[in-house]
Amino acid sequence: MSVSPSLHLLEQQCVEYISSLQQTDAAHDLQHVKRVVKTAKLLAERSGAELAVVLPAAWLHDCVALPKNHPQRQQASLLAADQALIFLQSIHYPEQYLADIHHAIVAHSFSANVVATTIEAKVLQDADRLDALGAIGIARCIQVSCSLGRSLYHLEDPFCSGRIPDDGQFAIDHFYLKLLQLAQTMQTQAGKEEAEKRQAFMQQYLQQLACEI
Repeated sequence: MSVSPSLHLLEQQCVEYISSLQQTDAAHDLQHVKRVVKTAKLLAERSGAELAVVLPAAWLHDCVALPKNHPQRQQASLLAADQALIFLQSIHYPEQYLADIHHAIVAHSFSANVVATTIEAKVLQDADRLDALGAIGIARCIQVSCSLGRSLYHLEDPFCSGRIPDDGQFAIDHFYLKLLQLAQTMQTQAGKEEAEKRQAFMQQYLQQLACEI
């Protein structure tokens, strides 16, 4: 599956657009977007998804990114999808792809809880969730928790053995509330295989952390 010259131009335009935005969420910066795009391309090639939908959706999926503790957090993907279409229309992107791009961006969000109904939406959802797993997922989790003033772990029960996880206070609790469940939510076979590898690494990290503390 090759990328046409028009998609190369689109990617350049998206990078310029995203770079112009004032993003306050360190875990959803341009580095995150580029990783999601890279993964989405790989998953699209393996799943037969339409790159003309996947690429703009991946580049623009966080063009509106709200902090984890923002009251409108659950609406962030809808706001991003709406803003993405405004941008794509401004650069005269083909109209026939816009509805699928909008749906893919809305459905990518875990907190939005929207069912992905197209293969392109499933690819983007998997690509975004894979970036919450593995080594980069651990780093992002700690990065966000630090920015919100949360502790790394509960002193008496760091691994939630006898209490309900509370990721509003402890970074490691987020593993048990969300991150270690993501592999089960993967929509593509390629995404599932990669998620299982990254989840295994996170389990190893928790084992090592237990030894050290």
